[in-house]
Amino acid sequence: MKPDIAPSSTVLREKAQLMSGSEIERTLVRLAHEIVEKNNGAENLALIGIKRRGIPLAQRLSALVSRIESRPVPCGHLDITFYRDDLSTVGAKPVVGPTQLEFEINEKNVIIVDDVLYTGRTVRAAMDALFDHGRPRKVQLAVLVDRGHRELPVEATFVGKYVQTTEREIIEVKLQEVDGCEKVLLVEPA
Repeated sequence: MKPDIAPSSTVLREKAQLMSGSEIERTLVRLAHEIVEKNNGAENLALIGIKRRGIPLAQRLSALVSRIESRPVPCGHLDITFYRDDLSTVGAKPVVGPTQLEFEINEKNVIIVDDVLYTGRTVRAAMDALFDHGRPRKVQLAVLVDRGHRELPVEATFVGKYVQTTEREIIEVKLQEVDGCEKVLLVEPA
């Protein structure tokens, strides 16, 4: 399995800024409208972010959809650490956080939210974790960036931006809630 992020000891060289903070915000507004349109409103809709950066993205999308539809849209998050098929590469003691789903997912249209879609393995793990909590009516995927290179047959329903990358390149999403800044970068090992 190819990691979606470079090991922490790897020095990365920035090749390009793909999105600014304002571009991220505009993209999320567009995605929120697409979510409302494709789901005929927000009834029975729930958003679930994948730890780490999928969580603030899901929270932002939930707030935007709630504002568009004038009704609350539940938002939760999944920690998929133990569902990954590359757990042995995570380290001797992986850090596991809580899954937070304070609502019933049965018969809901669930949108799993992540920052970058790459091999599809993270999404597969998220679906395994999700189905341990119930049986949604429909599961869709929303990502900020789709960079290609799929290893599993996974396709996002809602995509902010498609970026063609090489295997060597890495997409880094920086969000205020996690990183203290807002941007999407294309980087590669130096």
